[in-house]
Amino acid sequence: METFIELKALVENPHYQIQKQKILSALTDDMIDMPIIDLINGLNKLPYCFTLQSCYGHFVHSRQDDSHNLDPLPEKKIIAKVEYRIAYIAFCIENSHMGKELFDSLKQIETIDPENIQFCCAEWFWKKQVNSYALQVEPDRFKQKDTAILDYKEALNIEKIRNEFFIDLYKLFRNIMGS
Repeated sequence: METFIELKALVENPHYQIQKQKILSALTDDMIDMPIIDLINGLNKLPYCFTLQSCYGHFVHSRQDDSHNLDPLPEKKIIAKVEYRIAYIAFCIENSHMGKELFDSLKQIETIDPENIQFCCAEWFWKKQVNSYALQVEPDRFKQKDTAILDYKEALNIEKIRNEFFIDLYKLFRNIMGS
């Protein structure tokens, strides 16, 4: 899956509510990585947004070969290379006043670390669902891929950025909900 293309502008979508109902009717909690279940479910409660796919981001290496593991990287360097499976949320935003405000807020998430976080579109998502966007944590040189081989030190940095990314998304969601 190649995710990154430049942002496209929101367009009119008269089928937004029907598309949202269809997507969400097929979504179950067991399809979502445990650390972000509440975030995904919360975003899906917003009338002007729904998620399409998500991944918490996984680190696979010689001592952890489960491609869906949620374990943090080891604190000591006992591995040389790590396969990083991209952390992201792909979602659809309604072309409305509140949708545009959310769009602008999501663009700010990149400021956590512009070299490793992108707010983008994916052409294949857009073809299936207009107004679809992705926020992803990926070193800039790999931004068009969904996996990357990183040395241990860079993987530790990406793990830290991924954690900050989701903390900030949770904060953004809580601010939107007023809690």
